[in-house]
Amino acid sequence: MSNLERGLVVILSVHIADVGVRAVRSVLRACPRPGATPGLRYAETTLTGAIAAGPPKVCPGRAALLASWDDDAALDRFLADDPLAGLLSDGWQVRLQPLRFSGSWGPMPVEIGPGAARDQEDGPVAVLTLGRLRLRRALSFLRANSRAAGRAAADPSMTASVALARPPRFVGTFSLWQSAAAMQRYAYGAAQPEHKEVIRDHRTKPFHHEAGFLRCRPYAAQGRLDGREPVAEAAKVPRIC
Repeated sequence: MSNLERGLVVILSVHIADVGVRAVRSVLRACPRPGATPGLRYAETTLTGAIAAGPPKVCPGRAALLASWDDDAALDRFLADDPLAGLLSDGWQVRLQPLRFSGSWGPMPVEIGPGAARDQEDGPVAVLTLGRLRLRRALSFLRANSRAAGRAAADPSMTASVALARPPRFVGTFSLWQSAAAMQRYAYGAAQPEHKEVIRDHRTKPFHHEAGFLRCRPYAAQGRLDGREPVAEAAKVPRIC
């Protein structure tokens, strides 16, 4: 049985656009639905914010779409025909191949191809975190996340990032790194313990009902995010070892 027949993720896409404050609500309402959108497996439209230390910093007027698809052809049809794609068309879009997955995310089953992580992590890598927040743990989550987010924002190896949220429960992040080694140094290195502390706190008393952590290879991108194309920039910048 193929991946498509089992309903497993083949590719993902992330779309980020400055649509204006009034249009953000339209983006949130227009979240595409599997079954109604050919080839779509999962989608979430979200508010966005900055990954930074301190209280959450919402980006007014900027919205995002996270989605998974049967294949590139399904995404191409969405981009050509769907009104939501038109709302997001002036922003930035990246296509992602899953390489590693940990945790669980029931709405989006993930299967990693054999050898994918070993063979395809030499260039830039993208990381998606997905969480369904326990509301009673929201304040603790925000405090813990602030420490790790501040450290990530200061890391020169992270070339793009955005916080994702759809209140009251969905929270996530998207980040782009020069290499898997750079990302792992931030996430697990002894010199930067903040992220490891968040992992420890979550394992002790989970912040989320369900949480998934997905590492991907960005293989195509178009448009601009804050005046630049982050994937091309990450590939050109000398890596910090």
